[in-house]
Amino acid sequence: MIRLKRAFDKKSEDDGYRVLVERRWPLGVRKEALGLDYWAKELAPSDALFEFFHHDRRLWGPFQAKFRVELKSPAAAKTLAALAERAKTGTVTLVYASREPTRNGAAVVKQLLEACP
Repeated sequence: MIRLKRAFDKKSEDDGYRVLVERRWPLGVRKEALGLDYWAKELAPSDALFEFFHHDRRLWGPFQAKFRVELKSPAAAKTLAALAERAKTGTVTLVYASREPTRNGAAVVKQLLEACP
């Protein structure tokens, strides 16, 4: 099972394996509070793509397309495969910093993980 959770929400026991999918650390959050198992910078949009999108709803479609291309890098593909395998037997929670719950990089990563065989 794959879940999404905002970095500013409290960790819970049913989160399972917690993965931060941000290139930068969420401001105002202490490392201990996040309780991460892994920080997957390779599954975050590049700085250039982040600046391009900047949560402009009109750019959501182009952002997704460009981000999916970035996620084909060898490092991202390796991490995606490992997380998809882990999600088959347990919960993987993708932690993100955005205020936007459905239009963010973690949502794209979740879609890709759910599509893995």
